Amino acid sequence: MKLLIGVVLCYLPALPVAAETFHSSPGSTLVELYTSEGCSSCPPADRWLRDLGARPELFKTLYPVAFHVDYWNRLGWADRFSSAEFSARQRDYARQGLISQAYTPGFVVNGREWSAWFRGPRQLPGTTLKGAELVLEYDRGKLSAVYSGADADSLTLNLAYLGMGLSSEVSGGENRGRRLEHDFVVLGFWQQDSDRGEWLLSLPRPQAQGQSRTALVAWVTAKGDMLPRQVAGGYLD
Repeated sequence: MKLLIGVVLCYLPALPVAAETFHSSPGSTLVELYTSEGCSSCPPADRWLRDLGARPELFKTLYPVAFHVDYWNRLGWADRFSSAEFSARQRDYARQGLISQAYTPGFVVNGREWSAWFRGPRQLPGTTLKGAELVLEYDRGKLSAVYSGADADSLTLNLAYLGMGLSSEVSGGENRGRRLEHDFVVLGFWQQDSDRGEWLLSLPRPQAQGQSRTALVAWVTAKGDMLPRQVAGGYLD
């Protein structure tokens, strides 16, 4: 009898996987952390960002994102999550006058420097995004996004896969001998322009880098501008 059940189960048809839909919410906040495993000042910031994962507003009105920069790799430890593209993104913030300079740890909240993290109670600023609704539909690497505002012309969609539950045993550089743990690590990042607030993208599936879960987060900016208008996303099944 057990053998018969096993044979029957082998021939059951695979159930279709439903597309995942994510809607933005009014009053959302996008928190970007620029960090590096080669920076001895960064682990407290990484821990603080990880703690945001316990908040009930996560992926409802709160969207943390960790970009690992590569300019500290020369100190003796190459951060496996780092990218020259992420370093360039931080420098673009500086060129647009939205942050004072590129440094780690560096926080950007809703497109503006948040240096108050280094002092006081570390309460996020009260300002939130005021843009129109952003809707994402994701199905096995296929993504459609629609921004429904009257200001939907000349926009850029910024899109990131995020890895949760990642860790590294650091054997060199300023954090030598430490085990570093990370959440919300950017494992893939893309940008695409649109003149009508609609996007259709074919993305690679998220790569397995040891993460316990993967999330998808996307935000809309004007072309050539770093300031986000709206953000949406959540965990992928």
